[in-house]
Amino acid sequence: MKMTDLFLAELEQEAAATRRVLERVPDGRYDWKPHEKSMTLGYLAELVARMPSWPVFMIKKDELDLATNEKPQPLRTSRELVEALDQGLADAREALANATDEHLMTSWRLLFGGKVVSEQPRYQALRFGVFNHLAHHRGQLTVYLRLNDAPVPAIYGPSADDGSFD
Repeated sequence: MKMTDLFLAELEQEAAATRRVLERVPDGRYDWKPHEKSMTLGYLAELVARMPSWPVFMIKKDELDLATNEKPQPLRTSRELVEALDQGLADAREALANATDEHLMTSWRLLFGGKVVSEQPRYQALRFGVFNHLAHHRGQLTVYLRLNDAPVPAIYGPSADDGSFD
């Protein structure tokens, strides 16, 4: 089995859970945050919505400089969050389907202001920088949902609000 097949299967599994979380993000709460040091709800939700698209640049580019990367337009509603997720998933599926295991073994770098933050094989960047990172921030987002009295969906098992696995 190819690595890309494994990543595609995981992308599909994580997509469903991510969609359920984003659908429940309350509109009109973009600037809310639980603590002064925390991200805003809107920023965190955007991060979760866009993270599944990250395989595209990890596969198609040799590096990304966060200091010079163009900032996308803010997503202000749960509908916009889900639309961004769906577009990112489609782009990621295509990039992964066209990648080879040999290419995923080559180096990829994350930069900030020209300085190397990390350098690792692309398959590791995908594993840690996309999938593990997504699970972490999606988990944070479920806490934000709870603190805003929004129902928390089932992700890897039932939640107090949703016992189903749809």
